[in-house]
Amino acid sequence: MNRNYTELPNGYLESINNGINGVRQFRGGMTAGRLSRKDAVVRLKKLIRTADAVVIGAGAGLSTSAGFIYTGERFEKWFPDFIRVYGIPDMYAGGFYPYPSKEIFWAYWARYIYINRYLDPPKPVYEDLLSLIKDKDYFVITTNVDHCFQKAGFDRERLFYTQGDYGLFQSTDPGNRKTYSNESWVMQAMEAQGFVRNAEGQFEAPENGTLSMEIPTELLPVCPDDRTEMTMNLRSDESFVEDEGWQYASAAYYEFLKSHERKHVLFLEIGVGLNTPIIIKYPFWQMTNDNPNAVYACLNYNEAYCPVQIVRQSICIDGDSGEVIREML
Repeated sequence: MNRNYTELPNGYLESINNGINGVRQFRGGMTAGRLSRKDAVVRLKKLIRTADAVVIGAGAGLSTSAGFIYTGERFEKWFPDFIRVYGIPDMYAGGFYPYPSKEIFWAYWARYIYINRYLDPPKPVYEDLLSLIKDKDYFVITTNVDHCFQKAGFDRERLFYTQGDYGLFQSTDPGNRKTYSNESWVMQAMEAQGFVRNAEGQFEAPENGTLSMEIPTELLPVCPDDRTEMTMNLRSDESFVEDEGWQYASAAYYEFLKSHERKHVLFLEIGVGLNTPIIIKYPFWQMTNDNPNAVYACLNYNEAYCPVQIVRQSICIDGDSGEVIREML
């Protein structure tokens, strides 16, 4: 692209606006579809093979299926001291806890970022999905911020992370619209807490199990350009930085959709809940409704449904999305 990125089309807002406008058309209620699970899987596999293009919309359920679980054994392995001292019930809640110091806050977040951004998920669900669509004309839009698509080998030019990236910091100066890789900082912060690298180069707790719950003050993340405090590049309010890479990805998504408007497109929604339906779910419904050649497929655990209005163009499969993908392989 030769245009200035500030002049590029905003696929994010375009998609949201279309979704909001489109969802108002669906007044007939929702349905779990007309096919049995077996028939739905068979039809979806065929559609992946025959569609002109596949647009994947992925939510947290896909990473959950891959083993990125924020509670239970995985949480207890990495945060036993935080659980004991602060009574944190799960990993997500720990990210919002009012810790008594910034040194403790960033010690928690260093662990959080490391295991959810710089480690691979326990199960090869993303690799399996890539095996299914690698030879297709595809594009991915996701609300996930764990970068699992890119780690699995998906083409980075075909990925749009709408809500940010665990691997990026941004300045607290609202005039600074850049983002910064945090990989080097995370590794230093893990070492500062006492984690040691194993034979595979991955961090683990030391043999004596003793860890520090804080990092040195001099290791607190500071912006290299304006010297202000850093924060995570995660969408929570209007301060979220949509940097140059984000803008190009948004434009690429817009142009991909425009170039396939009337074609045989499969809108494959995986693990998308109701926290942010206007980003993926509603636009997918609307684009399917507007294109008689399109098909909407929903893979979700206990939340696989579609509007009655597009049921003839839809496939709904209730269950673990990783297992469904494995079946199709």
